[in-house]
Amino acid sequence: MKTKCLLLICLVTVITSFAQELALANADGKFGYINSTGKWEIEPQFKVAKNFSGDLAEAMNDNKKWGYINRKGEWVIEPQFDKTKEFNSGIALVHNNKNWGYINTNGEPILTNISSDKLYDFENGYAIYRKDDGVGFIDTNGKVVVEPKFKKVFNFENGYAKVLEGEKWGLIDASGNYFVKTEYDGVSNYYNGNVVANKGESYGLIINGEFKEIPGAEKIWDFSVNGTNTYAKKNDKIGFIDNKGNWIVEPQYDKARAFINGLAPVLKGKEWGYINASGEVVIPFQYRDAEIFSEDGLAPVKVSKLWGFINDKGEMVIEDKYDITAGGFSIFQKNNQKGFYNGLARVKDKKSWVYINTKGEVLNNMTFENLELFK
Repeated sequence: MKTKCLLLICLVTVITSFAQELALANADGKFGYINSTGKWEIEPQFKVAKNFSGDLAEAMNDNKKWGYINRKGEWVIEPQFDKTKEFNSGIALVHNNKNWGYINTNGEPILTNISSDKLYDFENGYAIYRKDDGVGFIDTNGKVVVEPKFKKVFNFENGYAKVLEGEKWGLIDASGNYFVKTEYDGVSNYYNGNVVANKGESYGLIINGEFKEIPGAEKIWDFSVNGTNTYAKKNDKIGFIDNKGNWIVEPQYDKARAFINGLAPVLKGKEWGYINASGEVVIPFQYRDAEIFSEDGLAPVKVSKLWGFINDKGEMVIEDKYDITAGGFSIFQKNNQKGFYNGLARVKDKKSWVYINTKGEVLNNMTFENLELFK
């Protein structure tokens, strides 16, 4: 009985969490938020607003002061700041009186004794810490967890951070231990169990802590989209390798993008098509541009000037009449998905932004001046 109750609670939590996803939208010069049915969850009322990060979003009042609202549109932290940044790890940077400082989700100043030469956003539980000529990391308690001995660092991703020591790159964990020693001229982030690296002009993978060169490779893209294979360049052409460093599709293309649902878009000459993991052409070369498939089974393609969507048989299921990248907004979705996500895609129809479903129907027949992704 306890197990059933726990499962029910988890299910309710998941459903509630999904139902709470909101998209920032602009209508008639005011910002609000719509839910996944296309209805206003938070009526347009803010002079300016930003995407939700967790359960809080930055918003500006008519006096040009920034604060934070919850998913009901209520002010949780009253507008009082000149500038704000999004919450991450329960902490946000805010700017007042020409100074930046950290606050918690109650709006209270915290970590006021941090001696960093510059304050950085928290991400995944850590923030960059700069002291004199070096950088390291602090945790959410303000404790220095990685001493500032590096020349350059990037935020932690999937448990590891890229660091530059001297003139060489490596990866460290949150305790400062080396996951990949700083002996490479370039390393990727740790994605799906894989790391790409290069020593000078030699490119390869870090496998079991050892560098495996891929002879002839001129560049290797990371494994952020697909954990079993990625694309790589050799003799100025693009092919695909697996995560053991073996070529699975010989380099013969001018451009390529990742495999999703067994298909990858590739460019030959001036036309894009789709191949399978054996290198066989599944959807003929015929498009001016093409993107990866989403998990919903559709991919954006450009036939002439505008974009439509095809299925995995190459059939145009949504007419090519949309713009997907205009005005600084983009259809490119979270989790490295492009196009549809959870059954919806954001597109621009002439001068208005809309969400469409996989049948090409406009969500709730609503149009917007600006429209963001669901968060």
